[in-house]
Amino acid sequence: MTGGAAADLPPIRHNDYSPLDPPALGAWDPELSVSVIIPARGGQHRLDLTLASLAAQTYPDHLMEVIVVDDGSEPPLRLPEIVPRDTRLVPTDPSGWGIAHAVNTGAALADGRIIQRLDADMVVCREHIEALARWHHLAGYLVAIGAKKFVEEPSLTAAQVHDGVRAGRLEAVFDLADALPSSTEQTISRTNGLRASRNPYHVCTGPTMSMRREIFRAVGGVDAEVLRGEDTEFAYRLAAHGVVFIPDMKAQAVHLGLPAQRRDRQRAVRVVAPYLAHRVPLRRDLRKDRGRHWLVPYVEVVLGAEGPEEQVREAVGAALDGSLGDVVVTLVAPWSKLSAERRPVLDDPLFDLRLLREHFAHDERVRFADEVSATPAPIPFRYTGPASVPLGRDSLERMIAAMQDDRSGMLVVDLGADGEATLERTEALGRARLLGADDDAAVAAAVRATHGVRRGARPEFWPAEAAPPVPSSPRPQAPAPERKSAPQAARQGTGQARRHQAQGGWSTLLGRLRTSLRN
Repeated sequence: MTGGAAADLPPIRHNDYSPLDPPALGAWDPELSVSVIIPARGGQHRLDLTLASLAAQTYPDHLMEVIVVDDGSEPPLRLPEIVPRDTRLVPTDPSGWGIAHAVNTGAALADGRIIQRLDADMVVCREHIEALARWHHLAGYLVAIGAKKFVEEPSLTAAQVHDGVRAGRLEAVFDLADALPSSTEQTISRTNGLRASRNPYHVCTGPTMSMRREIFRAVGGVDAEVLRGEDTEFAYRLAAHGVVFIPDMKAQAVHLGLPAQRRDRQRAVRVVAPYLAHRVPLRRDLRKDRGRHWLVPYVEVVLGAEGPEEQVREAVGAALDGSLGDVVVTLVAPWSKLSAERRPVLDDPLFDLRLLREHFAHDERVRFADEVSATPAPIPFRYTGPASVPLGRDSLERMIAAMQDDRSGMLVVDLGADGEATLERTEALGRARLLGADDDAAVAAAVRATHGVRRGARPEFWPAEAAPPVPSSPRPQAPAPERKSAPQAARQGTGQARRHQAQGGWSTLLGRLRTSLRN
């Protein structure tokens, strides 16, 4: 066991962490320090029980600290008698409020190599911290998720909880026969421990999860502007960063009190929806309002902007006016050379570049960059192609559907004399970077190993438009063909497209896309 990310580990395909072999509980020597961050507001008795269970952990005392962040409780919270050896109570940073802000406050003060987020109404089993921390000793790009069940808050003292947890049996403390199972555990079971999950971030719902400190900081912490659903939004950004999600059912816990959805499910769902709609593009079900622009778009379209002005403008227009309107365009050129100093307006040596910038300077859907970023996170897909080949009306939808069909991390389309177009999955790029890939060739090799690279031909994604009918002499009338809908007819441009329709067609692929995004 080492404290670093083992370089000799086999690449993890998608979220199938089967190649990882964690040590048995109690049969290894931990090295990494853990900071348990507990955001809390009120609920002193529940907090007392949470801290009592943490005081009975198998993880070494000298490697564990607990930071309770009081998010404006009235009266203020206090530390009870039974707490882990290194426990402190701090007020939330006065610049904000809410669960996310409290977690960020604690994480900023944390000394541990591992950040363990834990709710203030969770009683954990004695191996809970150990069970999750052991994964982070294997590799630095993992997020570990604990198990939980819901129980009515019992009439127990902190001493009773501490003694029961130390004895090693949550069943001796709570009547788990009547506990309400978490819906996330059902998903975990159905997807073979998330190994087969297309979107494992869905179950990473916050009450007990851990990761390396550098991962927490790399994604910017928890979004304090998200007041409900902040854990799901945070998990989505972790997924875009390329992490692997690992649920460990040996990290058992009980949640004191029934879930909020049981009190008013409709209201609980409604309050989360707008936050996730703006920030989690994969939730296509939340983006049904036509003509809307969202905080985080679905696709970034990257185009070189040093070609002929009219060509670039046409390519930008095609990208913004496609069937998939949820896009942002990044124009790449040496924009930093455009100073504000006095210059000849008509004889400016950078005349074309300045003109192009002015064309799009006030369009919020168009961005300017001197170079392409390592990843477009949190945008889930990035298209890169030559401006000489404008995107077809539904090219992006076709490309995404193809990638979702086989879950590939990169799609490379041969454009013939015009070069290549590439669609990249952001989580695959993030994984490649986490594995140490630092140039285009290394990134492509890593993506091929973890997600797969698909190749395609131009007609598959840029179908030719149907040629106009040629007048001819009258012929005997043949039986009328079966009537097709307008969308079906529009997709029958080439023989290759027709073959796709014979197999279920692009409508089937798009259907699979919608289904996969719900899992």
